[in-house]
Amino acid sequence: LRSRMATSMRSKSMATPDIQTFVDRVHETGYCLIPDVIPEANCQSLHAHLISVGEKLRREEIYASQQVSAVKGLLGVDQSVAEYLADERVLAILGQLLGDNLRISFCSLLTNEPGKERTDMHADWPFNQNNACHIPTPYPDLLMHTTALLMVSPFTKENGGTIVVPGSHQRTTNPTDKHAGIDSLAAQPDEQRITGPAGSLLLMDSRLWHAAPENRSSEPRVCVAIRYAPWWLNLEPLDPKSELRRQWVEERGLKENDQSRIPREAYERLPEKAKPLLRHWVES
Repeated sequence: LRSRMATSMRSKSMATPDIQTFVDRVHETGYCLIPDVIPEANCQSLHAHLISVGEKLRREEIYASQQVSAVKGLLGVDQSVAEYLADERVLAILGQLLGDNLRISFCSLLTNEPGKERTDMHADWPFNQNNACHIPTPYPDLLMHTTALLMVSPFTKENGGTIVVPGSHQRTTNPTDKHAGIDSLAAQPDEQRITGPAGSLLLMDSRLWHAAPENRSSEPRVCVAIRYAPWWLNLEPLDPKSELRRQWVEERGLKENDQSRIPREAYERLPEKAKPLLRHWVES
């Protein structure tokens, strides 16, 4: 019996890497895949619910010709994924990567429709050089922001599991830099496609080069994109109501991501463990 228990414990340990293993993988490759953030039993109903949310709300076309749609400021209109954003393992990993006093910078529901084509290879805010407020290249080798994709659909080769370039987070530029001479739509020789079951969370250093490939399946691929920031990173450029955004973005006629503030009543419905991550976005 003791031998069987030991074997079972070893198998469980092998199946679920410890926190340091995930942290090391992000440092080394730029990303890690965390399993079972959403319990398997909840995935199907959550998928159906978020499809409904996307259909009821105004859907913004990010790439009109490539059939990607988004619901920005998701937590202000729907709190169904809120408990997963404060998953204990995810926050433990982020705590080692970004330090204490984490904040969510923005959260969007993303749907890749059937027939969607491949989109540009890029790095995310604040490293995307197309944004008004970005860290200019060559940027330093410092992890300043993370991008997480909560996989409500399974990521497969058919429906467009995210493409990543392992190790590209250690480069000083990315394909959005027009001076780098990189064809952002061309396949990179060292790119890999992330596949995994629904309920997983793909966590990336936001410097990592990545792209959304084509969706050749007959079903939409649904995920929730959450960005986590350290306490010191300035998020005011993302706030449509901030004076800094007016100065740095609107008055200059530039483009920038935005995150709508969360109405007080919606914030109060959030799980207690998620509130510290979002307190800065509450409508005053």
